[in-house]
Amino acid sequence: MRRKTSILLLAVGHACVDIYQGAVAALIPFFVAERDYTYAVASGIVLAASLLSSVAQPVFGALTDRWAMPWLLPVSTLLGGVGIALSGLSGSYGLTLFFVAVSGIGVAAYHPESARVARLASGGSHSAMSWFSLGGNIGFALAPLMVSAAIGHGSLRWTPVLVLPALAGAALCVPVLRMLARPQSGTAGTQAPRSADDVASFVKLSLAVVFRSIVFTGLSTFISLYAQQRMQGSTTAGTAALFVLFLGGAVGSVLGGSLAGRYDRVRVSRWSYLLSAAAVTGVIYAPGAVMFLFIALTSAGLYVPFSLQVTLGQDYLPSRIGTASGITLGLTVSIGGLISPLLGHLADTTTLRTALTPLIAMPALSWLLFRTLPEPVAPGTRTATPSSATASASVSARQDA
Repeated sequence: MRRKTSILLLAVGHACVDIYQGAVAALIPFFVAERDYTYAVASGIVLAASLLSSVAQPVFGALTDRWAMPWLLPVSTLLGGVGIALSGLSGSYGLTLFFVAVSGIGVAAYHPESARVARLASGGSHSAMSWFSLGGNIGFALAPLMVSAAIGHGSLRWTPVLVLPALAGAALCVPVLRMLARPQSGTAGTQAPRSADDVASFVKLSLAVVFRSIVFTGLSTFISLYAQQRMQGSTTAGTAALFVLFLGGAVGSVLGGSLAGRYDRVRVSRWSYLLSAAAVTGVIYAPGAVMFLFIALTSAGLYVPFSLQVTLGQDYLPSRIGTASGITLGLTVSIGGLISPLLGHLADTTTLRTALTPLIAMPALSWLLFRTLPEPVAPGTRTATPSSATASASVSARQDA
């Protein structure tokens, strides 16, 4: 019961934090409309949220490998919310970038430690980790609705209202930390030896997550504007497209945890990426409202591997779980924002459809990388081929006998 309660509270807290990742993309159309930003200038805001976050997440991950820092959960949640809340108060582009960057640092500090705590609370369960990831996906999905409700009928000066989820998320962290404090005292030194780390597989996994990040961040940045173009300038269509993109991730995360219980994580992720490549093509080229169906399929396909990649990274680097979490859950996810200005510049010089077309190749590249990855048998152990896994099982059975 304690485990279920902890995961539930962590999932809700994760939702509160990831609202601020989704809010950056949701604010883009309002910045474009109210301040006449170009696509390239507007995508620079996404870059500001991603740049410091990309650098900071591995640092926070390495720190949590050395010291448990559960206090980071409420503090980083508040930092993420305050940055977004202040981002709309000044017409200065520089101050807007600064406040969005502050929010990005808060998000960066949250994810490595929260993934460590979630793994601790879940006992390494893939299903429990998928529910933890589900919370973040729901936060993403709620972001455009909250942004639209807060400032859709007013102006960017209403962004301070968006601090409310951060206050709720910080409060939810407190009972979780109290719940885990007693049974987890003295576990900091129970790390696997570094010789158990499979660095080569972890690097391939990280590259696959980078490609996933590029396509998802590119779509989340521009799908609202693209849907508005396709639907005769309807702002409702833009908000709906972003909502569907984020909500489909909630379905994908739970589905990924369920499928991983029947098949191995690598196989599930590999097929998901192959299907995502076809779905992204439909998003960009399918006619009319059919686009929304492909947006949902793309989102689900990209999020089926999401929580599985986190646990795979932790199993590839069992002696550095914080670092693995910071990279797979943070760095490689936020690094997609670094590509957004390039897509924005391409959209300014050509068309938005032309700029989005290269995104079709990204999940295909992730699929190719997953074809080379082994499935860890257990945390800290890996197998390169099915036959070697069978052999290991046979040896274990003889030893038990």
